Amino acid sequence: MLLSSELRLFTAKPDCSAGDALLAINLVFSPASRQVRQWTLALAPGSTVAQALDASGVFLVFPSLLATRLKIGIWGRKVRLDQLLAHNDRVEIYRSLRVDPKVARRERFNHQGAKTAGLFIAKRPGSKAGY
Repeated sequence: MLLSSELRLFTAKPDCSAGDALLAINLVFSPASRQVRQWTLALAPGSTVAQALDASGVFLVFPSLLATRLKIGIWGRKVRLDQLLAHNDRVEIYRSLRVDPKVARRERFNHQGAKTAGLFIAKRPGSKAGY
C-alpha cells in the first residue's frame, strides 16, 4: 500500500455484484494544527467505518493512532466503528485537545486586557465598565 498522504484511490475488496456502484468516501485526519491529510476511497456498499480505516492505510502513515482510543465522526457527528457508510460520507478522525478551551479563553483575556476584549471594547463616554 502507498504511504503518501496525497489523494489516492484505494479500493476495498468488494463483496458486491458487478452491477452495484462503489461508495465514494473521504477520510480526513489532522495530525497537528493547520495540517490536514485526506484519503479518497471507493468501498463496497455495506462497508463500515472500520473497513474504511483499514482500506485507507492511515495506520501505516500514523502508527501512533493504534495506541490511542480513536474518536471517529461522519460529517461532525460522533459514530462507532461498526457504523455503515453512505455515498459521499466524510469520515473524520478526531485528536484530543491539548489545551482546555476555558483555560485558553482565560489566558487570551488576561493577555488582551479588559479594555480590548468582548463587551468592554465599546464603552459609552462616562459609563461604568461593561455598560
